[in-house]
Amino acid sequence: MFKHFFKLQWKSFFRAASFKTNLVFKILMIFGALYFIVVFLALGVGSYFIIEKNGLGDPLLFVNKYIIYYLVMDVYIRYMLQKMPVLNIKPLLYLPFNKSQVVYFSLGKTIFSFFNWAHAFFFVPFSIVLIIEGYNPLGVIGWHLGIMALFYCNNFINIMMNNKDSIFYPLVAILAILGICQYYEWFDITVYSSPVFNMFYDIPWTAIIPWAALIGLYYGAFNYFKNNMYLDAGLATKHAIAKSEDYTWLNRFGNLGTFLKNDIKLIKRNKRSKTTVIMSFIFLFYGLLFFTNSIEAYDNPVWKIFAGIFVSGGFLFSFGQFVPSWDSSYYPLMMSQNIQYKEYLSSKWYLIIIATIISTILSVFYLYFGWDAYLAVIVGAIYNIGVNSYLVLWGGAYIKTPIDLTSNKKAFGDKQAFNVKTLLLTLPKLILPIAIYGLGHYLINPTAGYLFVALTGILGFAFKNLVFRKIEKVYKKEKYKTLLAYKQKA
Repeated sequence: MFKHFFKLQWKSFFRAASFKTNLVFKILMIFGALYFIVVFLALGVGSYFIIEKNGLGDPLLFVNKYIIYYLVMDVYIRYMLQKMPVLNIKPLLYLPFNKSQVVYFSLGKTIFSFFNWAHAFFFVPFSIVLIIEGYNPLGVIGWHLGIMALFYCNNFINIMMNNKDSIFYPLVAILAILGICQYYEWFDITVYSSPVFNMFYDIPWTAIIPWAALIGLYYGAFNYFKNNMYLDAGLATKHAIAKSEDYTWLNRFGNLGTFLKNDIKLIKRNKRSKTTVIMSFIFLFYGLLFFTNSIEAYDNPVWKIFAGIFVSGGFLFSFGQFVPSWDSSYYPLMMSQNIQYKEYLSSKWYLIIIATIISTILSVFYLYFGWDAYLAVIVGAIYNIGVNSYLVLWGGAYIKTPIDLTSNKKAFGDKQAFNVKTLLLTLPKLILPIAIYGLGHYLINPTAGYLFVALTGILGFAFKNLVFRKIEKVYKKEKYKTLLAYKQKA
């Protein structure tokens, strides 16, 4: 029966409307997986000697101290990116298969997920090095098995926690606070967590505990999906009670105000758009990698303007690049109405600009690192408003990706977002401002670099009407291709 399931999945892949795109994306995923495998292998072999060389103490104890953060980060990445079994179950509900077999197959696929076995490329070589360096082989094996069981526990925790934002985000926030407390030496959570991981080495048989937990989680997930394997039950789309929100103060702006009201409601009511707002907030802290001199590779003046663009443009990049995909569920209906593309695009543009200004204001804490740091954020915001705001809208015309507003999967992007045109439009978004700043910085002085980038943004803002006419033509040209793409499913 499982062989038959695999045949169905294989046919689904090759017969999909976007087969060519799927194939290219799969190839890119393979290269990405190979990259991470090489990185994990290098870390697995070299971590012991790096820790020992830098005098950080016993390598095993050092890894055990921080592995709690590794495990939680693994859950976070899974929650945002890992494909859920429900996506595999739905197409099989219409076929004469036993429910238990369908659930076994769907859960079994997650066991072989890259998110599970990729960790072995770090822990297997690290464990081998520990044994070679004289650690108790039985203890190392017990520790290794216990840790790997915890990563597989994460797999089923993620499945059970899927779409439970009320549980997930508070837990992530608590862990982030604990990490900050440890960094500033206010409170160290690893004092309480590391003895648990040390126990797997000191008392090898205790590795049975996480494996018992894994078995329990597996059968918990199995029973959950089996008992809710109906379209009108657990697999159904959840619908919240509608609430009336008028935003009458936007009526003064006519059709533009109507579009803005729709966008605000979309952001407030849907899972995917809320995730985008959260991601935009996280972007505010991206500059800490550059302005704190914590990473030597970023200790270069030109990287500051790069950081400034990302800090102020988190919403611009995460929301703007998927215009008009946010409206994909009712885009055909919109296009059948008497709607001007200029008004539609203007509403998105104003929303992006407002978010950019808010992000710039919230980034005022960068003054702690000096005026130069916050100036980079302000200049980056001016460039985002005058140049990048147009580019993301322009690129959106070529990203024909239907968005499921009820799910935050693929919140970081989608396979149809990868094409030559969007990649070419990425160059002036990121590389051009760095080049402009470098020109002024190295030929005159740092102030001239900032001035050049700011003037570029101001100049772009001055030509807003001209640029919008060009973008409007692109959207009209791509209109029917976009409508066709929204009707198809991968």
